[in-house]
Amino acid sequence: MNARLSRMPHVFALVVLTIAALFLAAATVPAGTFAAGAQTSLSKKQKAKKKAKAKAKRLRKGPAGLDFYNPASKKRAIPKKHGKLIWARNAGGVVPLASASSTKLLLYSSRSVTGEKIAVSGSVSIPKGKAPRGGWPVISYGHGTTGIADQCAPSRNTTGGPAYDYIAYTDAIMNSWLEAGYAVARSDYEGLGTPGVHPFLVGKASGRGILDVVRAAHDLNPKVSKKFVITGHSQGGHAALFAADQASSWTPDLKLKGTVAYAPASQLKEQLPLLSGFTEPDGLTALATMIVRGMSSVYPEIDAPALLADPVLAFYPDTLTECLAQLSEPDSLAGIAPSELVRPGADTAALLDVLGEQNPVATSSAPIVLAQGLSDTTTFPFLTNNLNTDLNRIPGNKVTYLTYPGVDHGSILDASEADVDQIIEGWLPSGK
Repeated sequence: MNARLSRMPHVFALVVLTIAALFLAAATVPAGTFAAGAQTSLSKKQKAKKKAKAKAKRLRKGPAGLDFYNPASKKRAIPKKHGKLIWARNAGGVVPLASASSTKLLLYSSRSVTGEKIAVSGSVSIPKGKAPRGGWPVISYGHGTTGIADQCAPSRNTTGGPAYDYIAYTDAIMNSWLEAGYAVARSDYEGLGTPGVHPFLVGKASGRGILDVVRAAHDLNPKVSKKFVITGHSQGGHAALFAADQASSWTPDLKLKGTVAYAPASQLKEQLPLLSGFTEPDGLTALATMIVRGMSSVYPEIDAPALLADPVLAFYPDTLTECLAQLSEPDSLAGIAPSELVRPGADTAALLDVLGEQNPVATSSAPIVLAQGLSDTTTFPFLTNNLNTDLNRIPGNKVTYLTYPGVDHGSILDASEADVDQIIEGWLPSGK
């Protein structure tokens, strides 16, 4: 012990001498050198950060006009990860929602059901005011049928445009959700506005668009929450249920709180044979022809020329250039009876198999609401009754079925608004 203690003063002296040497060295450096060096370093960091922000902003700003919808227009590669923002710009025309502080057009990455990287377009509207803690909760809305042609995309909507009436009827409810404190994300779906053919009523494709637009909206604006609700009408109700079914595996980073499907398309396989009973010209011919076009874009076993009768084939190219409103005119596909859709003797087995895969019988840990008008002659009530039965057979599903007497296909959103809003608020409080 004594030997160790005797060495302590020497060690202490060495420490003192070392500290003194450091102070003497510092004294030989011109005054302000350390401060200037720190300032220079900080300035470089600030410049680098500013440059990085400017670069990110420049990379994310989408081009004007229709070049916005094609990433190849600016030699932009589609990100490998789905749901990543490619670019954005302020929405124009009638796309911005009146109750939003801003509405942006988005182009974002997704993946087709055949495994290809694709770009999908859409929009996101942000509520006015300050975002609540955790960010703006999201309602991701799946739109109803507008058509297959690029000009039918909701993010391209214009006053008096070819799909205006098939899109603008939802503006009131979208604005009410914004006023309640929800961000509203709207996907155009794969191939609608962007390169490729829109796979109309191929459920997985449109469902992925509904999920990936939420990711992209958060990528654009971190004040957009990862907590969300899915809603959709008609084709969008069909897409909404497919989105709910894929949510846990496709976007596990997002938190789905519930799904509302208004008059969803379902049981397409069962509906095809029923067309033979419609012997008068009807708009169903336009819808059925679009279904064949959509399915054949994904499933090569569906041969449209072999399936469709010659009078229908004469208008078949128009499905890529005209919207549903135009195809539903008497001088177009609606001038042909649905019973005359299929070529006599055609083998419909492959089509029936594919249509059977598109039934939106979702499995979801988050609750599901079906809303159906009982006077609907587009999505007939018996179809949604059957869908409700099928959904309830799946273990773990929690399904609420709302029905409204005297309500037709287009009026279901307004008729169910009070009930649905209360349910959504229970699932995902807005914070307002």
